[in-house]
Amino acid sequence: MPENVKSSGAKFGEKIATEILFIHALTSLHPGSGTALGVVDLPVQRERHTQWPVIPGSSLKGVLRDVSRRQVLSSDAGNPDEDVWIETVFGPSVGGAEKHAGAVSISDAKILAFPVRSLRGVFAWVTCPAVLERFNRDLALIDSNLLTDIPHPDKDTAVCADENLLLADRNRIMLEEFEFAVSTTQRSNNVAAWIADHGIPEMDEATRQRFKRNLVVLHDDDFTYFVRHATEVVARIGLDYQRKTVKEGALFYQEFIPPETVFYSVIMANSSRREGHPQAAAEVLDRLNQWLPKVVQVGGDETIGKGLCALRVCKQGVGA
Repeated sequence: MPENVKSSGAKFGEKIATEILFIHALTSLHPGSGTALGVVDLPVQRERHTQWPVIPGSSLKGVLRDVSRRQVLSSDAGNPDEDVWIETVFGPSVGGAEKHAGAVSISDAKILAFPVRSLRGVFAWVTCPAVLERFNRDLALIDSNLLTDIPHPDKDTAVCADENLLLADRNRIMLEEFEFAVSTTQRSNNVAAWIADHGIPEMDEATRQRFKRNLVVLHDDDFTYFVRHATEVVARIGLDYQRKTVKEGALFYQEFIPPETVFYSVIMANSSRREGHPQAAAEVLDRLNQWLPKVVQVGGDETIGKGLCALRVCKQGVGA
């Protein structure tokens, strides 16, 4: 590599601090794309090549900057050192971008598990080999132990972590209106337990135990069908106050990612790029983690309770 090229934006030989941030949707979530497709006026953001829902890294970084700033104002109001830390971690405010870049890089939040209605067990979380293999690749970035025994079911076949979802009379499960044969030679217990123990907040023990019972691994194509077609599409209207009829142009359809969806994002920290504030990458990441609350609001429609998400950090080297 040429001497003037810096790997991942870090100084030569510097170790980057990394972690995984898990995002568990507690209410419906709308990371909007701003582009109408078909009958849905306000669809959610999706990856171009997979059509899987995604939370853009730019949106997530803005949310984390905002909640960090609120934490600083509530705990250390008027402390200039804390203001310096905000700019060190996230970069200068608008108008000062030429001074230096922020020390933290935040990736798009990728989907890990998606909730689907089930005939038994109320609902299941579904995932697929392509999602889990990509997740393993990202886990390697934080020097973590990897998921083991990832199932690879055939099409129209499901691999369950537990018998909680099985139909009583035969070895099958019903997800939405589709029936899946259950593979008797594969289990997803290890995968379900790893994600529950590291990705679901400790304060929510009931959800952690449910996740361990109700995770289902599907074929990649079956998973893709659900994340494309099993989201929530809601009609939104605005009424004329006097006539109590819909205002002209005030009827639209909005897509939401359902509650219980699990995403994850990779966070990478370099040493401070701010002159006169030489902080190591690990210190930068520790400071960010001190600011992270248990719950944040992501996406649109904050005033109607959308986008409330629980956070959980999986640190570098965990389980390794």
